[in-house]
Amino acid sequence: MKNSHRKSSKERAWTMNNATKRMILRWIHIVFSIPIIGYIYSPFDQIPNYAPAVRFVFVPVLALSGLWMWLGQKRKKSNPT
Repeated sequence: MKNSHRKSSKERAWTMNNATKRMILRWIHIVFSIPIIGYIYSPFDQIPNYAPAVRFVFVPVLALSGLWMWLGQKRKKSNPT
């Protein structure tokens, strides 16, 4: 049973380090905030065009990605391994 602690190449292909996960979440957070800025600064008569997408897509994704980043940072601070 030599090298039984090693992962197979198939298992290693699906792993991602924490820095890459944080970078992806940051970019999701930034990209999904752009339409919200457009929604805020758009002319009043065009707001109904943006409202459903902002309410049901962009705000929930922004909230979830922000929560995920915050919980990851909180877990990292509470578990100093």
